Amino acid sequence: MKASLILEDGTVFTGTSIGSTRTCISEIVFNTSMTGYLEVLTDPSYAGQAVCMTYPLIGNYGIIREDSESGQPWPDGYIVRELSRLPNNFRSEGTIQNYLIQNDIPGISGIDTRGLTRILREKGTMNGMITTEPYVLEDVIPRLKAYSPRGVVAKVTCVRPRHIAGDGFKVALYDFGMKEDIAQNLAKRGCDVTIYPAFTPAEEVLAGQPDGIMLSNGPGDPKECTEIIKEIRKLYDTDIPIFAICLGHQLMALATGADTYKLKYGHRGGNHPVRDLMGDGRVYITSQNHGYAVDTKSLDPNVAVPAFENVNDGTNEGLKYIGKNIFTVQFHPEACPGPQDANFLFDRFLEIMKGAKDA
Repeated sequence: MKASLILEDGTVFTGTSIGSTRTCISEIVFNTSMTGYLEVLTDPSYAGQAVCMTYPLIGNYGIIREDSESGQPWPDGYIVRELSRLPNNFRSEGTIQNYLIQNDIPGISGIDTRGLTRILREKGTMNGMITTEPYVLEDVIPRLKAYSPRGVVAKVTCVRPRHIAGDGFKVALYDFGMKEDIAQNLAKRGCDVTIYPAFTPAEEVLAGQPDGIMLSNGPGDPKECTEIIKEIRKLYDTDIPIFAICLGHQLMALATGADTYKLKYGHRGGNHPVRDLMGDGRVYITSQNHGYAVDTKSLDPNVAVPAFENVNDGTNEGLKYIGKNIFTVQFHPEACPGPQDANFLFDRFLEIMKGAKDA
């Protein structure tokens, strides 16, 4: 079945419908990962977005539900150059085509994804529509320009607390759109992990007397999370070690007086180089998924200093908080499906908790 992808600047791509045939309007972003399409589909940070995969062949190893980062896929739509309809993998449980249909996610294949990516890089992230229906371009454009992803953290967070038993440090993990491997990285290090919904009051978390607190990744504009930011400020005012990732990193910055801004087209993929500014200048290849960044010019140097920077564009990739056992990163150290360069940050978090407990 024929499908169209219409961008808010009037550009139209024509291809083949994959997945659901319903029409969707969403923010169009691109991901440069060569593998890990299931992890991308099940990453809650993509709520409110339609994802274009830049690698030209997607789906060749099928769907392996064990590798999912959450209980369901989250993107509004899916865009690929070529879809493999006959996966070859002994672990495969089905095709992407059926997975998209089962989860009512519309998609389009057979378009020039390289051309689409160049448009988004040159003009910036924009909204678009995936549809199999007839349309009048002049009627569609105003609808696209009016779209904005709102309330996405509330959409993706867990409904009630969840516990993963362990005999090590007690860690409270805020779920702003958490990838499951964040919790699993703590659990395999022996931590006793309690996962809390995004809007849980700080007092409830602190009542559990955690040894450390983690703030997870998640979708959307961090400035929209005004109530969450107030609770994070209360956590900052304690002496409990805190490790924050992606959206959690941005929210901690906002809670301590810094500012954030929207990137032109964001960082999404598994090949983003990040330089360590606090150590020997080593560069790590990292997995990332974000459209906003912390403005380092807005930082109070008595509160926080840059700890990592993006080698490609110099944007901030992490902060070290002065006089606090708090460090935050913009990238994803759990990195499923990879690379694993930054996985050591979980060990650093454990060392900080141990130091705080021994003090």
